[in-house]
Amino acid sequence: MDLNELRGQIDAVDKELVALLERRFDVAAAIADYKQAHGLPVLDAGREQAKIGSVKAQCRLSTAPFIGELFGSIMAATRAYEASRMEDRHGG
Repeated sequence: MDLNELRGQIDAVDKELVALLERRFDVAAAIADYKQAHGLPVLDAGREQAKIGSVKAQCRLSTAPFIGELFGSIMAATRAYEASRMEDRHGG
């Protein structure tokens, strides 16, 4: 297999990832609405740490630290999205 074919595979995976991340952000919007309606904070540090641990447990040993770090970044972006949504709905 040549480099262009391998890059084509990465492009296909990236397309799937974008679709899945969009779904994740759609759910995060609903979570932000729920948190705002119930006076809950955006950050649930315990939940995030548990989630990262759960994700890493699903990975191969060689990829676990990298995927764990990636999920930390995904959750940080999701948290920022939730916060901005809550601010927008609050008029802030």
